[in-house]
Amino acid sequence: QVQFVESGGGLVQPGGSLRLSCVASGSIFSIYTMGWYRQAPGKQRELVARITASGYENYGDSVKGRFTISRDNAKNTVYLQMNSLKPDDTAVYYCNAAYGSTNYWGKGTLVTVSS
Repeated sequence: QVQFVESGGGLVQPGGSLRLSCVASGSIFSIYTMGWYRQAPGKQRELVARITASGYENYGDSVKGRFTISRDNAKNTVYLQMNSLKPDDTAVYYCNAAYGSTNYWGKGTLVTVSS
């Protein structure tokens, strides 16, 4: 079982930046593909970004060039740096750990982009 502590969400103006953090429990963090997903009101949950154990990154089309995912295995932490935020980025952001068919989810942190 993997549990998470997510932080960094909040209210930001359009064009601003936020950095989300997700600290995972457990001693085998390094083997998981770590990801961030988001769900806006009335919409399905979608991939924002994920990073494999070997460091390969991929991003959702709507955030390419604006968001960057990174991980620090020594700290069991995955980060999401979000720049040039838009109102459409408003959503609950969820941390995810995946290995094979196993998935663990955080409780989410709310990001609101509004003037």
